[in-house]
Amino acid sequence: MDGPNAAKLRALPQVQVLLETPCAISLLARYGRPGVRAALRAALDDARAAILQGAPGDTSEQALLDHAAQSLDRSPRLARVINASGIVLHTNLGRAPLAAEALDAAMQAGGYCTLEYDLTAGGRGSRTQGVGALIRRITGAEAAIAVNNNAAAMLLALTALAGGGEVVVSRGELIEIGGGFRIPDIIAQGGARLVEAGTTNKTRLADYRAAISPATRALLAVHRGNFHMVGFTETVARAELVTLAHAHGLVMIEDLGHGDLLGVFGQDSVTDAVAAGVDVVAFSADKLLGGPQAGILAGREAAIAPLRQHPLMRALRLDKLSLAALEATLDLHARGEHVAIPVLRMLAQSEATLRDRATRLAALIAPRGEVVASEGQAGGGTLPAQPIVSAAVALRVPAPDALAARLRAGALPVIGRVAAGCLMLDMLAVGDDELPALAAAVRGAVGA
Repeated sequence: MDGPNAAKLRALPQVQVLLETPCAISLLARYGRPGVRAALRAALDDARAAILQGAPGDTSEQALLDHAAQSLDRSPRLARVINASGIVLHTNLGRAPLAAEALDAAMQAGGYCTLEYDLTAGGRGSRTQGVGALIRRITGAEAAIAVNNNAAAMLLALTALAGGGEVVVSRGELIEIGGGFRIPDIIAQGGARLVEAGTTNKTRLADYRAAISPATRALLAVHRGNFHMVGFTETVARAELVTLAHAHGLVMIEDLGHGDLLGVFGQDSVTDAVAAGVDVVAFSADKLLGGPQAGILAGREAAIAPLRQHPLMRALRLDKLSLAALEATLDLHARGEHVAIPVLRMLAQSEATLRDRATRLAALIAPRGEVVASEGQAGGGTLPAQPIVSAAVALRVPAPDALAARLRAGALPVIGRVAAGCLMLDMLAVGDDELPALAAAVRGAVGA
């Protein structure tokens, strides 16, 4: 190739030359050699393509380094944010923030630990023995195990206890959970066949009884965590379902995804389900329980034992950091130290506390913000019919969406919500210690 384009292509530096520049050395310290090398190669590829197309543009050494640096900075990675959305268990923001004790436990487990080692016997131990003991202590269950989330817990239970048979579920409980996962799909993936009982709004005991056949393996009850049904409705009491299941030699499974162990928020609790004789209760650890992402299965030993021994258990098991954080969170529940669990502490805040926090933030960003009443949510598919009285600082600006975008793009991203033509910074999930950083972020974004 001849001409100016050929000269420009020959002038492009080699990757190795770029890697030896001070700018690249700084990038290496932050992102590592493989990532920086790949970013530089991509920058050179883009420069070559632009030259060949005759497109104008800067292909200097510094421009290539800047291109690579911007690419690396945009690489997706987990980042801390301030949650001013008013949703405590915000699925997109990681649901439950962990207690200090849980974070400390995870840090301690980061090195060598007794993950599957029995110190007394000097040999192999159980991975979920600690979690199982704590769940039994809190709920009175005969046995308990933990896997990596509640969908996995349901998949394991259905595969091990109902695979190849039928599962009877009320038509009004065939819910879809986050990410498009549906109960019928999980049942099918577990190798079982769904049999619907009743209608969308009314299911009676006789409907369950009529749906039972020689192929039935289990009755399944599902908590309606992400919607609320009112009006002309009817459901069957848990105790009646348990009696019906056991009379037919079936397993009673209940999905209590919200993870309310003790009925703190007026929900049907895990303890209630265990006491009623449900064979397997499945629930999330990162919702109202306030722990890391995990799914817990608790109930009768005869029903839990096949799950513990099933080949899927290894594929769905928790890692050591999550187990350590889960054990520490459960220990706080067992000791009644609920105030130490951030989710429970946030949901128990008084309106006066929240308004005081909003007033302090408004003072820090004066005269930009106005304290207003707000309505928060527990979130995470837990308390759909229970709005939470909260307080917020409203930023009345001409373009609230643009301001929200600038706050998200900050060094410490802030997630608010746009409502009523304002950007609302809700105080429900904002800590007192976050107010200075939040105020600095607002001042910077408003002045931008």
